[in-house]
Amino acid sequence: MTTTIPATMRSAVYRSPGVVDLVEAPMPAPGPGEALVEVAFCGICGSDIHFILEGWGQPDSVHGHEWSGVVVAVGDGVSEWVVGDRVVGGPSPTCGVCRPCRMARPALCTERGTPGTGVSYGAFATHRLSATDELVAVPDGLDLRGAALAEPLAVALHGLTQGGNPGPGSRVYVAGAGPIGALVIAALRARGVEDITVCEPGSLRRDLAVALGASRTVVPDDLEVPPMWEPMRVVDGAVDVAFECSGKGPATEAALAQLDKAGTLVLVGAGIDAPTFVLNRILLNELVVTGAFEYDADGTEAAVELLAAGAIPTAALLEPGSVGLDDLVPTIERLARGEIAGKVLVAPNPGGSHE
Repeated sequence: MTTTIPATMRSAVYRSPGVVDLVEAPMPAPGPGEALVEVAFCGICGSDIHFILEGWGQPDSVHGHEWSGVVVAVGDGVSEWVVGDRVVGGPSPTCGVCRPCRMARPALCTERGTPGTGVSYGAFATHRLSATDELVAVPDGLDLRGAALAEPLAVALHGLTQGGNPGPGSRVYVAGAGPIGALVIAALRARGVEDITVCEPGSLRRDLAVALGASRTVVPDDLEVPPMWEPMRVVDGAVDVAFECSGKGPATEAALAQLDKAGTLVLVGAGIDAPTFVLNRILLNELVVTGAFEYDADGTEAAVELLAAGAIPTAALLEPGSVGLDDLVPTIERLARGEIAGKVLVAPNPGGSHE
């Protein structure tokens, strides 16, 4: 298969909080071990809101890491991928020899950089260069719209791993029904979990949580949070595992209070709004508090398999249609205001054959 590659590519380049320039630049050529991918879709992540609106990003970066696309060129010596292959972006390579790598914790590899600390070149662009070992194949039967959920679903699956992989019979609480919280709910349902309480202040997202299979939705004011002088008291309807997906300090404090004895709180949502924990509640009830950063070792492949099997309700999770690069910042602003419940996909190549 051959394809005509334009002489230039268009990217949304972050400059300062809320300011993105659309830049036309020469099309890069893939080198050895690289592939040039035409981006079909790139989801807007909660971290993109932090990077682009709140100034977490590095100037001159191109954000966007939840993408699917088609290989349009490969570098010298590349044989594992050919033009026309449909792919999603997987994790960046790890060293394989540091202590976290040897423990099968690739997200913690000591040789990898910290997200947001350097200039990034993501997929809010018509094309992107990728190392070939970062690519994961999209199987027949899975369209590229659905495939764009692979990266955030891999994040949700890693959260489940950190929470002990709850299954049928588990009682679970999810704080925040944004994109990651929604995928946690969907992944829990795919694992056979039925008892899922979701706390979400926004009505649109509460409706989405119900559509995804939440057994109960509440708003923050509905929650019982025992005072600090009652650290051993367990609330009615206490859960085995709580997933905090909002990144908000008060939500994290309330999530801890929803745990039964020996329960686990998994911090999935990124944020800088620090919580204050009741330490005696953790100590006296032998609670576990852990983080979930990025993916399991096979997380992207597992996510693609679930999506291809139809185990994840992509139609409910994805907002209809897509937006172009021109509408990136206004759409991120709407997401930040809670006006959109589902995952928004950016289509950098409007009118392409992927839509």
